Amino acid sequence: MDRKPDSGSKIYLYSICSVAVIGGLLFGYDTAVISGAEQALQEFFKSGLHDYYTTAIHGSVVSAALIGCIIGGLISGFMSSHLGRRNSLILASVMFFLSALGSYMPEFLFRPGFQFFQPGEATKSLMWAFILYRVLGGIGVGMASAICPTYIAEVAPANIRGTLVSCNQFAIIFGQLVVYFVNFLIRSGLADTPDLIQIAMVDIGWRKMFVSEAFPAAAFGLLLLLVPKTPRFLVMSGNSKKALEVLTRINGTNKAQEILINIKETLTEKKEKLFSYGVTVIIVGILLSFFQQAVGINVVLYYAPRIFQNMGSSGDAAMIQTVVMGIVNIISTVIAILTVDKWGRKKLLIAGSIGMAIGMTVLSVLSFCDVIGITALVFIIIYTASFMVSWGPVCWVLISEIFPNTIRSHAVAVAVAAQWISNYVISSTFPSLCDWSVGGTYLIYASFSVLSALFVLRMVPETKGKTLEDMSRLWREKK
Repeated sequence: MDRKPDSGSKIYLYSICSVAVIGGLLFGYDTAVISGAEQALQEFFKSGLHDYYTTAIHGSVVSAALIGCIIGGLISGFMSSHLGRRNSLILASVMFFLSALGSYMPEFLFRPGFQFFQPGEATKSLMWAFILYRVLGGIGVGMASAICPTYIAEVAPANIRGTLVSCNQFAIIFGQLVVYFVNFLIRSGLADTPDLIQIAMVDIGWRKMFVSEAFPAAAFGLLLLLVPKTPRFLVMSGNSKKALEVLTRINGTNKAQEILINIKETLTEKKEKLFSYGVTVIIVGILLSFFQQAVGINVVLYYAPRIFQNMGSSGDAAMIQTVVMGIVNIISTVIAILTVDKWGRKKLLIAGSIGMAIGMTVLSVLSFCDVIGITALVFIIIYTASFMVSWGPVCWVLISEIFPNTIRSHAVAVAVAAQWISNYVISSTFPSLCDWSVGGTYLIYASFSVLSALFVLRMVPETKGKTLEDMSRLWREKK
């Protein structure tokens, strides 16, 4: 037994957090699955739509899930407040599952007159059906991206909250690594020669990549039935007895009573308006989300194989380099998990911004000089590692903990929606920007990296070691 009257059960805490972070894994899986499929998807739709399927339209199709992410982020506060954190995640898991099946076989949608689409025929209607299923999955991602960190933050003790919420980012990156590896296996198992592999990818390969998500999505939904609702939601719902039971199992009897009193004190006005604590806290949340995307990380994740091919790698080599990048991302995220509660949030963010600025600036110079190969790969890894050790996990930690209890659900929803809007704009414009200038595009991302460091230095408070209830007092004083 690891449970003590004064400390609670770590096994129980880690178990429920482990289930919650599967939502992060699916977040990463869903957003990165497109990286292996996007070139085959482009050829598939180009084969039937020809000149209609432009680079700009392809960018929109690849980024279609982000439209759903914006919607999911916007409704996450409402869903979280009314259905609860756990039940909202169950709904998100259903969306993940249906999206995986629908993206695999978008022909399943009916036409007017109850006629199926012709399997394998690339038409405008089929393209819109595919987009619809990707948007559905995106809604699940948007909800999970807001609610998973909130769930973990609301069950975790203050002294290890940053570490546990950072585990959600680890799950996101692990999900991306898993899908990079799955994409590689699917591609390698299609045929024996590069030409036949490419034909098979356009025919069936991209479909297999999307449907592979159905398995972890189903597991997530079933496991969520075994975890409790968060203590703060239970108190807001008038179920203090159940909240105390959960708190006692996590924190021990004495600490549970103290936490319950603090929760009740900060929830006495649980219907406070979004700007009850001033505009600054909302602006900080929005800008955290904006800069996390404006530095360009997701164009590297979504278009990784294409970027490596542009640097001179073959199809299989590009996929292998993508897997290597995913492994580096995992190691960097582990470093963040081990340091976020020791070094603090601000130091990691500023250090990461500097590393990203260096990586992107050098990539820009190499692009202008038409230098490709191992040097470019090294600086892509420096850039992504800098992000994963800082803005990747720490941004989610801050978004989950920086807002006062009484406005958290809706404030997190606003911040997450801002993040996905920024993600969509950055990701969907990347192909067109690259047609303009690859080096210039990287230089834009480098500039945002520098601005992100200045923003953190001037506006973001350090939250290390503070309770969620402390946030109410902090922003009241700054109002």
